[in-house]
Amino acid sequence: MSSHTTVERGRPPRTGATRPAGPGAPAVPSPPGPRRPPRLRRLLGSSAVQAVLILVALVWITPLAGLFLSSMRSERDNASAGWWTALTDPSRLSLDNYGALLKDSGIAAAFGNTVLISVPATVLVVGIAALAGYAFAWLEFPGRDGIFLVVVGLLVVPVQIGLLPVAKLFGAIGLFGTIPGVVLFHVAYGLPFAVFLLRNYFAEIPREMLEAARMDGGSEWRIFSRLVLPLGRPAIASLAIFQFLWVWNDMLVALLFADSGSQPLTVALQSQIRQFGSNIGVLAPGAFLSLVVPLIVFFAFQRHFVQGVMAGSVK
Repeated sequence: MSSHTTVERGRPPRTGATRPAGPGAPAVPSPPGPRRPPRLRRLLGSSAVQAVLILVALVWITPLAGLFLSSMRSERDNASAGWWTALTDPSRLSLDNYGALLKDSGIAAAFGNTVLISVPATVLVVGIAALAGYAFAWLEFPGRDGIFLVVVGLLVVPVQIGLLPVAKLFGAIGLFGTIPGVVLFHVAYGLPFAVFLLRNYFAEIPREMLEAARMDGGSEWRIFSRLVLPLGRPAIASLAIFQFLWVWNDMLVALLFADSGSQPLTVALQSQIRQFGSNIGVLAPGAFLSLVVPLIVFFAFQRHFVQGVMAGSVK
């Protein structure tokens, strides 16, 4: 037998090598061996890293748990002892604070205003940024690079600089103190980062894939809606989460541009502090109520968010 078909005794054939099946028989390829897991997966699978992650999660969850327990305790119990004492006597917990809070017409209206501000501001930013990102990445038009540089330059403009000029502009056109005015401000200041993020993500799509779609007769809108949007879903989901959380938790813009009839939950809670001081029975359930929706949104899009964060980090 020739030397190149000899298999060393006591050692299994290498992965992907051809194994002789006998004299005169064709060589049979060896079954592939187990794949080595990526380095990042091996690192996250180690016990030490998992213990550290669990510890960090507990540190972050503890204040949330304390806020939740405080919101279910009476004002007397909160004043007499810490929230952790509720774990020894859970029977004293109740939902009376939430019932009283939701009966307050001001808080209920503020919660609805928060939804009316956050949802349109998120949808408009994601939709406009997706269209603009595709145009900057794959369409040829005069001044494309110059306009994109202007968009990138707007990233360094802080929000505080535009508060007074925009407030005067909104007052002149009748948008000051309205929900559309607050939404428009959030859309204007959220678009530069959104366009920059999605443009860079869309630019990583292989050109051959888009050219093949054009050769098959696909229009630009069909390519954008049927090809680019599904491929960019991780980045779009990540952008939607960040934009929604930023608008939902904002108080500076709403404090200036919203009046008493259009104020969101953050401004309503701040006004409760001024009226009732340190009333934990009002503030704790209101603060936890403002956290529920962002938590639901984050966990609903968690899988897409992780894909967007890890995109390109593991090959």
